[in-house]
Amino acid sequence: MKEPFAWDHYSDQPAIIRDRALKRKMRRSALPSLIKTFLIGLLTLPIAVFAIPFLQRRDIKGEEFFGMGVNLDKEPHVTPYLLNELGVQKLLIRIPLWEIEQLDKYVTFIRSFEGKQITVALLQDREHIMSASMSRDHFIQIFEALEGVCHTFIIGSTINRAKWGFFSVNEYLDFYSIAYDLKCERFPHLKLIGSQVIDFEYHFSAHTLFNLKKIRYDALGSLLYVDRRGAPENTQLGFNLVEKIRLLAVLAQMSSKTGGEVIITETNWPIQNTAPYAPTSETECVDEETYASFMVRYHLLAFASQHAACVYWHQLIAPGYGLVDNREGTLRKRSAFNAYQTMFRHLSDAEFIGYGEKRGRHTFLAKTPRGLLHVEWLISGTLEVPLAHSVEGTFRDGEAFTADTLTLSPSPIYYFTSLDDL
Repeated sequence: MKEPFAWDHYSDQPAIIRDRALKRKMRRSALPSLIKTFLIGLLTLPIAVFAIPFLQRRDIKGEEFFGMGVNLDKEPHVTPYLLNELGVQKLLIRIPLWEIEQLDKYVTFIRSFEGKQITVALLQDREHIMSASMSRDHFIQIFEALEGVCHTFIIGSTINRAKWGFFSVNEYLDFYSIAYDLKCERFPHLKLIGSQVIDFEYHFSAHTLFNLKKIRYDALGSLLYVDRRGAPENTQLGFNLVEKIRLLAVLAQMSSKTGGEVIITETNWPIQNTAPYAPTSETECVDEETYASFMVRYHLLAFASQHAACVYWHQLIAPGYGLVDNREGTLRKRSAFNAYQTMFRHLSDAEFIGYGEKRGRHTFLAKTPRGLLHVEWLISGTLEVPLAHSVEGTFRDGEAFTADTLTLSPSPIYYFTSLDDL
């Protein structure tokens, strides 16, 4: 008899359903929920789009904005040193529920990051979705094992992809309810992040936010990838990245299920010539230099939205999409590692002032203890910009410069002027 589940070693995913007849049966049973998802999205999304101009800006500061994903199975002994080199304080660590027998190893790994702010993502498989008692038991084990170490948990992931086990939003709501009931009954101090829709498919997000389930999210999570659109400034259905985040924020504020906090729990770009480790086809992959620039620009745009409370980059070490490549038993820092380190150094204590684009020139402004920070870039090409006086700045990867003429390109540059220029 053919096994309906098989392990995919390269995608960090649970065992996925291989039996086609079983898949068809599950999809048919999910049809009422899918119809509900369509109708809820049809009703709420136009209202949310109309409300975007009236959305009040939140006060998102750099000190809470930057986060990094790390994994137990990717160089756990070296990871703390790399993180200290980067400077990032907020970490996202994934615990697959199907690896509950290794919980002690995960707890030891999490405890190794003393002084860091830890968020734990609990990943599902089909067995846990189908068995409420199993999920409840394993949630309890994890919550108790991490008592005093971590109080923030992401419940479920990638809920709108059947290969991750969910065939409908209703199934996800039942799954999340198990964790939420435990929070109400036994673990009131926990912060639970929910929804966890991947990509710009907000009709699924709307269904997680507008339903009759007695649940509440302490924050709304989103795996907001834009890699299939190319550059982070590119649009999809007329929405750029800033507008996508604001639309999700409007939905969250419209809902009684959450207080309105939005967290981007996962995003990245796949890297060329890393098959089979890249999570997409070669068509979507970019070279390492483009990856580094896209990463910085994604963070700048998300920060400029002033509605993404945190962005967790996915992730520190991974051959196909990480800041560090660990193939062939060696560690190689990509240029993105230096780019992230430079970005964090400049923006981790920044207060957003403004962002704009004029004739292809993108400018991000922030107040810092070192003065008025300018970050500038182009989507393509180069542009020489003469300045009234010489400035000191930093190229994307950390090399310092002093110049009275800026050479703008797709690689962001940082420079400072006096706060009196405001």
